[in-house]
Amino acid sequence: MGFKKIALVSMIGLSLGLIAGCGSSKDKAADAEKTLELQFVPTNNDGSMEAKAKPFAEYLSDKLGRKVNVTLATDYSTIVEAMASGKVDIGIMPPAAYVQARNQEAATAILSSELGAYNRETGLPEEGKLSGSFKGEVLVRTDSGIDSLADLKGKKIATLSPTSASGYIYPIAEMMDLGIDPMTDLTLTTVNDIPSEITAVLNKQQDACFVFEGARNVFASSFADNDLFKDLKVLYLTEGDIPNDAIAVQPKMDDKLKEKVKEAFLAMPKDEKGAETMAIWGHKGYVEADDKNYDTVDKYTNKVAEQ
Repeated sequence: MGFKKIALVSMIGLSLGLIAGCGSSKDKAADAEKTLELQFVPTNNDGSMEAKAKPFAEYLSDKLGRKVNVTLATDYSTIVEAMASGKVDIGIMPPAAYVQARNQEAATAILSSELGAYNRETGLPEEGKLSGSFKGEVLVRTDSGIDSLADLKGKKIATLSPTSASGYIYPIAEMMDLGIDPMTDLTLTTVNDIPSEITAVLNKQQDACFVFEGARNVFASSFADNDLFKDLKVLYLTEGDIPNDAIAVQPKMDDKLKEKVKEAFLAMPKDEKGAETMAIWGHKGYVEADDKNYDTVDKYTNKVAEQ
């Protein structure tokens, strides 16, 4: 090959390299401008959560230096679908939903939430104590005459989605261990949220409901005409501990962005707006996620799948 030909080939190669480099830079710049989609599962469906989503989006946008859009999942399965389809970049995910998404390689937990600890004798919060896990509760009316899980045979029970750890999976799995067949021994009714479950029990439409630990305390203000601690009692606390919510991201998220998201959540307890934001889910803080902690949810889910 002559000198002129070699020079021409080299120049073409250099030009193509520069074009490719420019494309790569443009792609990175476009990614940096792309709106981040965050989704969470609301604890109730009374419309109050939607009003809180906007200030949360503004707070996170400011901390990350890019626009964040916050949406509410209609139920546990939709947030899994949204992560799996790539429509959502960040999910604040209940444990069972996270495990389902993790098993589909659609989510990676970067943080786990910390919740306020509860005194299991009184059902009241323990001042200054945090917990990385919680129990499921079975609530019944205090005057129901129901004193054990065995007494629930033939009864009507309000549950959350079958993908809810405390609202279905853990209590059902432990009842199965006691020889109670949920399909033949119980009448199960799925409702949208915990306030609806509690209302159904208070009105005697249902005999019991499955909720998360501390639900009477969390939703007390929603029941002005009732004293939930007098009208309802905790029939049963699950033996199994349920890991708290996961802050999960798309597995292929850029490492630098992943770190910024992590830092933004870890900083929330340190400022007033951040603390207000965390209160949406009752979170008190965040810690580095240990993915092994969520393996127990898999075991319980598989147990329930045997029915």
